[in-house]
Amino acid sequence: MTMDVLFNKLFPDGHAIACDEGLLTGFGTVAAGEVAVLGTTQHLAVGSEVAFKLAGFVLDIMKDRPGCPILMLVDTQGQRLSRTEELLGLNGFLAHLVKSLDLARRRGHRLLTLVYGEAVSGGFLSFGLMADEIHALDDARIRVMNLPAMARITKLPLEMLEALRAESPAFAPGVANFYKLGGIHSVWKDSLSEQLQAALNRRSDGDLRREDGAARQGRNMALAVSRKVSSSM
Repeated sequence: MTMDVLFNKLFPDGHAIACDEGLLTGFGTVAAGEVAVLGTTQHLAVGSEVAFKLAGFVLDIMKDRPGCPILMLVDTQGQRLSRTEELLGLNGFLAHLVKSLDLARRRGHRLLTLVYGEAVSGGFLSFGLMADEIHALDDARIRVMNLPAMARITKLPLEMLEALRAESPAFAPGVANFYKLGGIHSVWKDSLSEQLQAALNRRSDGDLRREDGAARQGRNMALAVSRKVSSSM
């Protein structure tokens, strides 16, 4: 799906969204008014400059359009991997973006995410996963880490991880598995503008990913363990 087709499906009443070297910023029109749009395209890796620009746009929205809902469109191969980014302190730039979005939520901005392309690792964690609701197109590609990389990090045999992938969605990529885990609220297949309007109309009930993961039998321990810990405090 091209960007123009995606924008038209989301905002049939009109939009003005710019794409600058893989960075999306702008606004779309829905029945209730404007929606701020920010995100990435062309599998853009989120580096320090991208994170800083995204955070700046969020801060501008809070200043110029108080309460305006924010839709994050995600297509990223992850955080930018380079020695330069590490020396610049990429983690600090990503934290600045996360804190900007958290501040927007606290100030009454509705935060929504739509994964329409790739969603990988820190590039997804730093802004897409910060939303009140996270949705994905059915042909999106979501993963945190591929199994060979996971094997290198955990020192577990690749064969063991492949066996675990067959048993648990926590080790398997894809929209269906992230839905089972509670990582995404729903999968959008058509009528994108109607799905967006319905999500904007819903009020946030807090982070229900543990409850969703338990109900969908994708995360069987997270909810029970968190409740046990909370009751002991």
